[in-house]
Amino acid sequence: MIDIHHHLLFGLDDGSPDIETSVAMAEAAAADGTTHIVCTPHSNDTYAYRPDVNQERLAELRLRLKDRITLGLGCDFHLSWDNVSDALKNPTKYTINGTNYLLVEFPDLGIAPNMSETFFEMELARMTPIITHPERNPTITHQPERLAEWVRNGCLVQVTAGALTGRFGKTAEHFSNELLRKNWVHFIASDAHNLTSRPPQLSHAYQYIANRHGQETADRLCISNPRAAFFGENWPEQPEPIGLYPEEEHDKTKKRSFLSRLFSR
Repeated sequence: MIDIHHHLLFGLDDGSPDIETSVAMAEAAAADGTTHIVCTPHSNDTYAYRPDVNQERLAELRLRLKDRITLGLGCDFHLSWDNVSDALKNPTKYTINGTNYLLVEFPDLGIAPNMSETFFEMELARMTPIITHPERNPTITHQPERLAEWVRNGCLVQVTAGALTGRFGKTAEHFSNELLRKNWVHFIASDAHNLTSRPPQLSHAYQYIANRHGQETADRLCISNPRAAFFGENWPEQPEPIGLYPEEEHDKTKKRSFLSRLFSR
């Protein structure tokens, strides 16, 4: 399995505090079946993204871990004006291993109404936004039609492994499973921050998906799609998403909210 969202670099954000914890997290991930990790320090108002420091910490970890696991570098990229402006000038600064794939994170409260235009500008700059953990964002869970628009326009979606089985609450659990059922999910990642409350574990989600949606789906979300992002390979063929496009006009008056349909099942 390949984990594209993991706060493994030490002393940079709210993830690993020191190199010993980072080594333990990487070893736990390897024991769980993960072969590659994208280290994704935050870039937001609280934590500055420092490419030179990131590379130094990455080199230290690689030296300690040797060949036990393959590490790459990306960013948990907050969609602030300053960040977006810098990324448009330096398209590979924040992306996964310098490819065109970029993990993007919304604020917990409020998403700018012009976000579609922002994504369009990013795509013109040859960046493919990967929307991280939409199941944990209150704006998106209440307005899933916005997520549908972004996916229609070329964005990809990453769901947190633990959300599928309730680690982040019932809303995140139901929402992430509905996205999975509808083929709106492209990646499963750990978003690991530590060894306890946010552990580096993917195998449980992999098996959960395989049991409910088949081995092919589990492989696609945990191996083949993440591999394409990690190495910048051609995007694999994907199944047709369900309900991604607006319903016919005469059905609109009958529509209920995404969550109300979800909880009434």
